[in-house]
Amino acid sequence: MSGQRPRLTAIVPTFNEEATIRDCLQSVRFADEILVVDSFSTDATVAIAREEGARVLQHEYVYSARQKNWAIPQASHEWVLLVDSDERVTPGLRDEILGLIASSPRHDGYWILRVNHFLRIRHCGWGTDRVIRLFRRDLARYQDREVHAEIELPGPLPVLAHPLEHRSFRSFGQYWRKLQLYSEWGAAQLYKEGRRAGALEIFGRPVTRFFKMYVVRLGCLDGLHGLVLSMLGAFTVYLKYARLWEMRVLEGAARVPAQVEAGGALAREQIGRMVDEERRPRPAPAPSGRHDESARPR
Repeated sequence: MSGQRPRLTAIVPTFNEEATIRDCLQSVRFADEILVVDSFSTDATVAIAREEGARVLQHEYVYSARQKNWAIPQASHEWVLLVDSDERVTPGLRDEILGLIASSPRHDGYWILRVNHFLRIRHCGWGTDRVIRLFRRDLARYQDREVHAEIELPGPLPVLAHPLEHRSFRSFGQYWRKLQLYSEWGAAQLYKEGRRAGALEIFGRPVTRFFKMYVVRLGCLDGLHGLVLSMLGAFTVYLKYARLWEMRVLEGAARVPAQVEAGGALAREQIGRMVDEERRPRPAPAPSGRHDESARPR
């Protein structure tokens, strides 16, 4: 490319994100294009995005993966960095990304760690999340799932050294709504997959989730904060399987209720991964564990 690095588009999906969008967009100013894909916000989100110099497109929201799969081809440049509005690109990650795409990367996508800020939690598995957010526009798409979809790319992918900051908790009221929505949409996904819920799922899975968060992942070291988060995780799992049981008993109750639909795209977009007791297997990282490209011919 005549000595020029490949260009980068940062995509930010939004719906009524006026409280978080400005800081997010300022953290991705290094991108050659900032593309905000908005689900017809009714607050100041779009105005703020335009003030920050973003290109804004609006598209009806169905669920997160479908919205993002619509957004990716709209990017003007070969490389895409996808950032949710409650996430921030740290200076270290910014420099790492710019250096990487300038070095003719050999891989088509990269895992990025996320530092999840919830109260003062340091354990409970809360700091171990990772996501594929840097990828080639023409090759990467999300799995077509209503919840917890991930980018599908072949082969092991490297993990970048620097994390995203994920500020998912603003208040108990905000997070409680996310837990309710997670349980509804998670149950609907299981129902579509033909899953059933008995005593083992309704009682055993929440207990297992609490044990994993509070004991295995050392939530007990976070004191009362760790206890609260572990209980929230267990209760959300209980709600999901209790709702699945109800769907099977009534059969006609499989549709997500109107009060959940009323939560809109914002809440569905922000459903928390970290409360899910069924962590999906992830592709192993490239053998080096980092993104050194020099030894890997394409």
